[in-house]
Amino acid sequence: MSLIEESVSKDCIFLRDGGGAKQCCVYEVRPAQCRTWPFWSENLLGPDDWNRAALRCPGINRGRFYTYEEIERIRKNRRWWENPQDTADSSRK
Repeated sequence: MSLIEESVSKDCIFLRDGGGAKQCCVYEVRPAQCRTWPFWSENLLGPDDWNRAALRCPGINRGRFYTYEEIERIRKNRRWWENPQDTADSSRK
C-alpha cells in the first residue's frame, strides 16, 4: 500500500525510473509509512510473512542488516525529523 498508486502498475506515484531502477523522488521527505517500510507489523509476524513481502519488494533482503533494537526504534519513531537516524534507509548499507 502507498499513499497514491498508479492505476495499472500499483507502484507509488513517487517512484521514478532512474538509472535502470525505480527511485523515490520525495525520499528525503517521504511519509512515515515509507520511512518504516519494510518493518511493518504484518511483515514481522514470522519468516513466511517477511518472505511474502520480499516477493513484492525487490529491496527486501538486499540492504544492510538491521538489529532487533534498530527495527523497534524505526517502528516507533513518529517524529522522524528529530531522530532521522531511526528510519529505514535503503541508501545506508
